[in-house]
Amino acid sequence: MDFQRYLLIGAIAVLSYMLLVQWGEYKNGQAVDPTSHYQSVVDSNKQIIPEVQAGQAVGNNDLPTTEPVAVPEVKTTQATGSIISVKTDNLEIGIDTNGGDIVFAAFPKHLAKIDNPDVPFVLLENNQRRQYIAQSGLIGRNGIDTAQGRAKYSATTNSFELADSANELIVDLQHKTEQGVIITKRFSFVRGEYLVHLEYLVDNQSGEEWSAVLFGQLKRDDTADPSADTSGMGMQPYLGAAMTTAEEPYKKVSFSDMAENAVNLTMPGGWIAILQHYFVSAWIPDEKSTHHYSSAVTQDNKNIIRFTSPALTIPAGGQGSVEAQLYAGPKDQYRLEQISEGLELTVDYGILWWIAQPLFWVLTQIHKLVGNWGWSIIGVTVLVKAIFFHLNTVAYKSMANMRKAGPKMQRIKEMYGDDRQKMSQEMMSLYKKEKINPLGGCLPILVQMPVFIALYWVLMESVELRHAPWMGWITDLSVMDPYYILPLIMGASMFIQQKLNPTPPDPMQAKVMQWMPVMFTFFFLFFPAGLVLYWVVNNVLSIAQQYVITKRIERAA
Repeated sequence: MDFQRYLLIGAIAVLSYMLLVQWGEYKNGQAVDPTSHYQSVVDSNKQIIPEVQAGQAVGNNDLPTTEPVAVPEVKTTQATGSIISVKTDNLEIGIDTNGGDIVFAAFPKHLAKIDNPDVPFVLLENNQRRQYIAQSGLIGRNGIDTAQGRAKYSATTNSFELADSANELIVDLQHKTEQGVIITKRFSFVRGEYLVHLEYLVDNQSGEEWSAVLFGQLKRDDTADPSADTSGMGMQPYLGAAMTTAEEPYKKVSFSDMAENAVNLTMPGGWIAILQHYFVSAWIPDEKSTHHYSSAVTQDNKNIIRFTSPALTIPAGGQGSVEAQLYAGPKDQYRLEQISEGLELTVDYGILWWIAQPLFWVLTQIHKLVGNWGWSIIGVTVLVKAIFFHLNTVAYKSMANMRKAGPKMQRIKEMYGDDRQKMSQEMMSLYKKEKINPLGGCLPILVQMPVFIALYWVLMESVELRHAPWMGWITDLSVMDPYYILPLIMGASMFIQQKLNPTPPDPMQAKVMQWMPVMFTFFFLFFPAGLVLYWVVNNVLSIAQQYVITKRIERAA
């Protein structure tokens, strides 16, 4: 009996701690107004051009070297060049002519705030608030990107837009060296895609052999994640870098790890990424080549993860090319899986990913049928309850038997309250006589906990639920219920469930259990509506099953 009591108290303590962590994070105001990161000016053609503030360094000295290990150096304060604006159906991109880096990326189909359809969510930016950019260039013997300066590019226009009748948009930037080498930095955009194809086309019109190394890197400061508005049960989405290795298809490289133990490995194919809640940026170099991967933290606390490819060598009068791909967009795990092996794991479900991924698949299949993520959550919850129906039946039967034997247990406590050994013996005899398993109500719940936690992660991490409506007042399943209706229903369902359970014999335990619905309701006020909806449906189904079982046992008594 004591074991069951301690187990229950321990579970309550853990849940209370996790809820307190969530409340503390909410009160600390970690969420950032995502619209504050979208600055733009509008030209006479109404073309949106991201603003990059003058004097904000792009970082010539943050470039890698062609040595085996890249050494971080102090960043220069050279001002950026002009910004070329690129617009497709999925992307608004800003490319700096100084180096050809992508210094701005916004997503028109993913709004910063659901109530402001004119402001897209911004992932990449380069301003006073945040530096998070995707850089690429040519370094090495004849490289045009050095610590002394980045390549200066020119283009036919400062704005490009995908035509309604076109499926592809090509943006060419051109640089010509003093030796007569013409280098075209080509960005290719495809309708409906967040994947950008980068290609360097080199026309060596000089009289000597030309050789350089392609690099690509992601650079981000330590500012907070603007998309992590809320989470559940203290589970915070990961903000940091990640990559794939020969040993691990998905390896996290936190910004703190970069400072203490820099990445330094060489492998074929692969990818590097920086993750935040719902969105990811990733460089994917040529899978047929072997690349060197490294990381660095600059002296002004910019975190860099990068790759360098094998040298491209072109004889005098010859031509050649080298390429890579950049993904900047939502964590669409099925699209990411197509791009590169292991990249879909950036949709980080934690250690229970092997349970979470099938749950997400079921969620998407239901969504295909009903077309609404709220009803899909309800469908998944019903299926999970159906899978564990028999296990829950065992638990509820045990609870019902304990409730029926409650008066007898109370009499034993009154008779032998001063003799704990005798009381335990009498309790065990009663359990045997009434066919009660003291752990029958706990073990089934513990078995189901990994599934419940995995489903929590699915609902929290899936970008598909961001700004997804359910019905009525719930217009966004990823944020809290604006009128607190779902949390109050959840609290009421917990109260009803408590009344169906046997009253704990321990007075202190009974008092703690009485306050559980109130405490959970308070914290659930600030949880994403999708998570609260799952909990409400789960509770309602549990109440129905438990009520039927309890009444059957009471009638049979």
